[in-house]
Amino acid sequence: MLTLATLVVTLGTAPVALVGRPDTVSTKSDATLVSTSGARAPWPSDTAVGSATVSPIFQPVSLAPLDTVRRRRPRAVQMSDAALLRLRIHRYASYTTIPLFLVQAVAGNQLYQADNGGAERPGWAEMTHSAGAAGLGALFAVNTVTGVWALWDQRGNSDGRARRWVHSLLMLGSDAGFAWTGIKLAHDAKNSQDSRDQHRRVAYISMGAALTSYGIMFFGNR
Repeated sequence: MLTLATLVVTLGTAPVALVGRPDTVSTKSDATLVSTSGARAPWPSDTAVGSATVSPIFQPVSLAPLDTVRRRRPRAVQMSDAALLRLRIHRYASYTTIPLFLVQAVAGNQLYQADNGGAERPGWAEMTHSAGAAGLGALFAVNTVTGVWALWDQRGNSDGRARRWVHSLLMLGSDAGFAWTGIKLAHDAKNSQDSRDQHRRVAYISMGAALTSYGIMFFGNR
């Protein structure tokens, strides 16, 4: 009887104990909650979160000063009215030589073919070639004087200096070629095939040098 009574009491009190204290697990004191929250893993710092979540596009950019190269400003060159007038004469004289080159090439080719074939020289070709040679000689004399003078006037101007020197040297070489063609080879061309060939070759080379020189200045100054 005692054992049965003990079992009944035990079965009767156990549910009461469970129901009578339902908050033994869920309710905790403030101290227990604080201690539990303190045991969790620490949150990352604001800096770490910011660097991890910001897009690479918005990453801070270093604005360190860049090395700059100081370029020397070109010195202004003032030219007188007389120098500008000489330069204008030089330019227009150069333009005039271009059609003269064409006329000389046509007339000279007629004379070359007549001499090679033993035929009589065309009168118009001989007259045109002689007049063209005189005109080219005069124009080249004017261009040489005004060109060398302009080169001296702009000696202090560093802008385009190499271009001016190349132009001048080519024109002086063309001067020498035309002078040799007109003075020496033109007379011999009437009597020798070799002299005619050389006269024609040197004349074309001189024309090519002059045209190249014109092109350097025409396109280089744009």
